[in-house]
Amino acid sequence: MSRNFASTAPALAANTFARPQSAPMYSSTGLDVWTMMNQVAASVDAVNLGQGFMSFPPKDFIKRAAQEAFTEDANNQYAPPRGRPRLLEQLAARFAEKLGRPIDPGSEVSVHAGANEALLSAFTAFLEHGKGQEAILIEPAFDQYTPNVLMAGGKPVYVPLRVCASKDPATNTISSSDWKLDYTELEAAITANTRILVLNTPHNPVGKVFARDELEAIATIAQRHNLLVISDEVYEHLTYATDHVSIATLPGMWERTITVGSAGKLFGVTGWRVGWAIGPAELIHPTLSAHTRIVFTTNTPLQEGVAFAFVQATSNGFFDSQRAEYERRRDRLMAIFDDVGLPYVVPDGAYYLLVNAAAIKIPDTYEFPDFIKERGPNFKLVYFFIKEFGVSGIPPTEFYSAEHKALANDYIRFAFCKTDEGLEDASKRLQKLKLYLQSSS
Repeated sequence: MSRNFASTAPALAANTFARPQSAPMYSSTGLDVWTMMNQVAASVDAVNLGQGFMSFPPKDFIKRAAQEAFTEDANNQYAPPRGRPRLLEQLAARFAEKLGRPIDPGSEVSVHAGANEALLSAFTAFLEHGKGQEAILIEPAFDQYTPNVLMAGGKPVYVPLRVCASKDPATNTISSSDWKLDYTELEAAITANTRILVLNTPHNPVGKVFARDELEAIATIAQRHNLLVISDEVYEHLTYATDHVSIATLPGMWERTITVGSAGKLFGVTGWRVGWAIGPAELIHPTLSAHTRIVFTTNTPLQEGVAFAFVQATSNGFFDSQRAEYERRRDRLMAIFDDVGLPYVVPDGAYYLLVNAAAIKIPDTYEFPDFIKERGPNFKLVYFFIKEFGVSGIPPTEFYSAEHKALANDYIRFAFCKTDEGLEDASKRLQKLKLYLQSSS
């Protein structure tokens, strides 16, 4: 039986050059900052102090935990969407101690494909498309927060931390505690459509660990306006001479807080992509439902590896020794910038150092590629640093909305989750920086 295709030929011809169109949110997205700066760094073989991945291996007991998990046949099949029982039990025990309350592993914990997916699941569960519902983001805000809110159908609203007016960060080293949240400004940003407030403590990239009195002020506002608080605490184990307080421990806050954590940050295995959410069953149930539709489940063997690592870490002093190692790296990187004459923000937590490079004089005739020029002065500063000094960082304007980017134009974020050899190499390379200080011209 023959078919006559002639009648369809004109229609096909008319559409020969038509192409499927992506959603504007994704078609307009440029190269992400991490890929961009890593490529620039690779072009000059720079010391990479930019992206926050560890340049040293995990401890042997952590690697063995994963290796042993792979040998169990059952660990190579689907895990329950909520998570593997052994990991749920370990997380419940850890957070029961941390939060000072019993945690039910069967209803108050969910395991996710990294902390970022936990955040996306929480946003998806508590924001509705087409309703104009808002989430408050405290800037600088990790660059995944905004797209996650948008993907969930919400509207991000930005309130920045600001350096105390009495401080001059361009000429003097300051503390991360000198970055303050204006509670009047925060409350003014809340509307009848506000549903969520995102908190990050210890904070990336500032290194601020919110003090109890600051958390109490935020909690009062959250309760007054019936807000869900999503507390990103992936660096909770990395604090230096200061205590980390979870906002969920404050009166009336357990009931309205989802606490997010990460095995990648906790054990130095960012490639494992295992995270979690902790909170009351009324908040975790919808978060888990969203997770089930986004990824269904998290990889089984590495959940078991994390569970085994938790068991050993509680008895071998890992978290204390890890904190001491990071504090030593932090102090070394601070000493490097003391030596070359650039001020910075002393971090009380996490593993980033914000350096104020306002004193760097970039020659007026310096050539920048278009992909850097179009991203603004902060990208130019970081590009110049990489190309001329061979040390890479990240432009923190990427952590700000367009309205507030100018607050970060003079800063570069460096990560100190790096080897001693890498830090010493950076120290040698940065000696050239002294030639570009404006005071020396």
